[in-house]
Amino acid sequence: MIPSIFSAVLLSAGLSAAQTLPTDLIGTWSSKSNSTLTGPGFYDPVNEKFTEPKHTGISYSFSEDGHYEEAYYRAIANPTNPKCPRGIIQWQHGSFVKNDNGSLSLTPIAVDGRQLYSDPCLYENAVYTRYNTTELFKQYEVITDPYHNIPRLNLYKFDGEPLMPLYLAFSPPQMLPTTTLNPLTTSTPGGAKATGKIKRSELPMNHNVINKRTPQELRQNQVWWFGVFLTASGGVLYFFF
Repeated sequence: MIPSIFSAVLLSAGLSAAQTLPTDLIGTWSSKSNSTLTGPGFYDPVNEKFTEPKHTGISYSFSEDGHYEEAYYRAIANPTNPKCPRGIIQWQHGSFVKNDNGSLSLTPIAVDGRQLYSDPCLYENAVYTRYNTTELFKQYEVITDPYHNIPRLNLYKFDGEPLMPLYLAFSPPQMLPTTTLNPLTTSTPGGAKATGKIKRSELPMNHNVINKRTPQELRQNQVWWFGVFLTASGGVLYFFF
């Protein structure tokens, strides 16, 4: 009777008997800098705005009811032109499950994901677009970090390559609402005839929004890119020395 009851509970939650929700993942995990974190401090879905963290990094949050959120802020080195490093900020959320082989499947809410891409040598302004990527982690492990003596999450990509270690930052997790935040619709309230117009806060899938910057923001951006250049240069030198 116990297995059948357990299966019924899984099915009622929308999970197959081969999928579970691991409790050891619950919380907000962040890379070593502890600067990039999920939640309203990173992405504002109402005003379609990112808040740039002080340092690059990544963060994942997992809730006990099967929802996740991720925040990425990365500098991308340009070996062919070291003076032109690129920066990328990404956010998405959705649902996750643990499969019977120990892997994790992360399925985002497609219309909600956002990306801000900056390439100062190719574009004058940053490009803001919709972002949607389903993820599969081949395996994961939660351990106590021997140096920091705090919980550490090790995620391994679909090909077994390890992601940078993540450390527990908040428990319970720090997340935005787990429902669809910016539904894409072309109909008007009350069943009125569709106008084909999209609300201001929504982005059609093929639309790019160019972020305009004030002179002060441009100066700040130049300082930021100088820091990115130093970070990227340090990473390159690390592999040669």
